[in-house]
Amino acid sequence: MGKLLTDEDVAQYRRAGYHFPVRALSADEAHAYRDRLEAQERKLGGPLSGNMRHKVHLLFTWANELARHPRILDAVEDIIGPDILCWSTTFFTKEAHSPAFVSWHQDATYWGLSTNDVITAWVAFADAPVESGAMKFWPGSHLKKQLEHRDTFAADNLLTRGQEIAVDVPEAEGIDVPLKAGEMSLHHVLLAHGSGPNTTGDRRIGYAVRYIPPHVRQLKTQDSAMLVRGRDRYGHFELEPGPRADLDDAAILAHRTAVERSAKALYSGTDRTEFRA
Repeated sequence: MGKLLTDEDVAQYRRAGYHFPVRALSADEAHAYRDRLEAQERKLGGPLSGNMRHKVHLLFTWANELARHPRILDAVEDIIGPDILCWSTTFFTKEAHSPAFVSWHQDATYWGLSTNDVITAWVAFADAPVESGAMKFWPGSHLKKQLEHRDTFAADNLLTRGQEIAVDVPEAEGIDVPLKAGEMSLHHVLLAHGSGPNTTGDRRIGYAVRYIPPHVRQLKTQDSAMLVRGRDRYGHFELEPGPRADLDDAAILAHRTAVERSAKALYSGTDRTEFRA
């Protein structure tokens, strides 16, 4: 038995490339985080977009708190070990009746990380039924290693490059990943996944947190990450500071520096330098 996951949970993750659902937060806690996000969006005049959707844990105390949440880290530790860096965080929000989608892709394609010891915890701030554009996983696809991708930069695609795998996913093999508010899914960096549009009357809000063990390196550029549990014995990443207050000057500067580095890696080979809206 691990700290949170059973031996069978971990075996299933290694075999299929994912595990869900995991109760990370109570429904009330999830709603409280949603309230804080939406209060910030009202101050900003709209949903988080562009660079502000990424590395959110460097901007807001509540986003940083969630990236360090003990239940999330316990589940992650059961899979990648006790020394954990938070490499990135991203909001994937689909507004009510939105055409926004995520094409079938593997996360690892443009990240530039040296190994595949990377796990994403996708935390639902609101109920995410199938009709809301819940994620779909292609079980076992992480065992196919890196698949060929093509960039589309499609307008409604929430991915940085609108990237999609250049092979057809057998329709019968995709598995829906509906989640309740406060639940999370865990998936491997090479697992092919995607999601459709939101046809419901509520927002689908997912907070994706990407964790790595400190032995992982960035191969494309200088990079940074935040130590959230254990020790960093390698020093491959510049360690990021947590925000002392939401959107204070130090947080904005740290975020700007970190996002510029991330964009340089993710958009290498293109003429883009900032994350898409």
